[in-house]
Amino acid sequence: MNNLSEKQKRQMRGVISMFIFWIFFAVVFYLKSNKTEDITFGFVLGEEWKLINEWKIASKSGALIFLLIALLGVAISYLLFRKKKNLSLGSFLFGFGSILAFLCWAAAGKFIPFTGLLQGAIMLSVPLIFGSMSGLLCEKSGVINIAIEGQLLFAAFVSAAVSSITQNAVLGLLSAPIAGALISLILAYFSIQFQVDQVILGFVINVLVLGLTNFFYTTLLIPYEDKWNMGVSFSPIKIPLLSNLPIIGPTLFNQTIIVYLMYAFVIFIQFALFKSRWGLRTRAIGELPVAADSVGIDVNRLRFKNVMFAGLVAGTGGAYFTVGAVGPFSQNMTAGAGFIALACLIFGKWTPRGAIVAALFFGFANNLQGNLSIIGVSIPSEFMLMVPYIATIIAVSGVVGRVRAPAADGIPYTRGNK
Repeated sequence: MNNLSEKQKRQMRGVISMFIFWIFFAVVFYLKSNKTEDITFGFVLGEEWKLINEWKIASKSGALIFLLIALLGVAISYLLFRKKKNLSLGSFLFGFGSILAFLCWAAAGKFIPFTGLLQGAIMLSVPLIFGSMSGLLCEKSGVINIAIEGQLLFAAFVSAAVSSITQNAVLGLLSAPIAGALISLILAYFSIQFQVDQVILGFVINVLVLGLTNFFYTTLLIPYEDKWNMGVSFSPIKIPLLSNLPIIGPTLFNQTIIVYLMYAFVIFIQFALFKSRWGLRTRAIGELPVAADSVGIDVNRLRFKNVMFAGLVAGTGGAYFTVGAVGPFSQNMTAGAGFIALACLIFGKWTPRGAIVAALFFGFANNLQGNLSIIGVSIPSEFMLMVPYIATIIAVSGVVGRVRAPAADGIPYTRGNK
């Protein structure tokens, strides 16, 4: 153990932690379980091709099958650790098996719409993914973005108002990125030009936006609801052929235009950050701005542009709350999604793929607790809501790997600073 590198030690702790959790799950979900009812998983939502309609299995037998899958994940993680490779595959199998084993135990005698569960997870993850991508763009540039919540909320408000006045969801969507960029303008101007503490500034912006939207909601949207708060929303768009694929089709390819925009943003950001000149410069000003400045990069100018672009991304995500879902605006309807997006960014170790996985995990946990409450599972919904945050604390603690922000994150840059 003493000859292992720091990364290998963290991986080893991760494997040991997974095995300890597996033992606990095996005891609770199988050895100590006295549930004999069948659990039914449903895989068909509408008109997609039917590979399998339903799968019914005894609760205890299902738990055993998925616990074995989770154990396989632990074993693969150990083998990958021995080969000094990434543990992603093993971690995925462990997580998948553990969650399904939990469902077999918790929802014995119930019907679980598995495809619907995945579709709902995607829908709840959309603003989190947009928000985490916004935070990623800022923090890779060296600017801490605590104002994601304000960007999402203000964009949701503006998109709802515009779509209400015009009765046009497209115009509502187009106005949302502009609203997000306006909030980013405040963040960029004061944090870069005047070097205001970025954490404090972010919280001030959030409070400002919350106050403004509440004021206009009570003085404008409620008294004149028919004109100002009767926004229209987008309908799902089925992608031919792809939407007919079992499970995957309804989940990924029967969504609104905003979800498809999310796919495009994610692909673009992943590619641009690591395969383009702009991405190299962005990562340079976030890690070592002095070196970037020495080769002729205008650090603060690029930071300003990236923060503005991040506002456009977050604003698009804010539109999902209104024109992408319900239409009208309601007070504080983002409900802390910006802060959860920030947690996704940390959980994902400041990488696009990691942030997306974390956002999907949060969305799945949120949707799962809602579904379990509806079908009458006797587990407090608050417990399920705690799970993603507990996982984030574990990630931040370094048990499952190093969590390190860009070196210059939150540090104002002035030419001549070392």
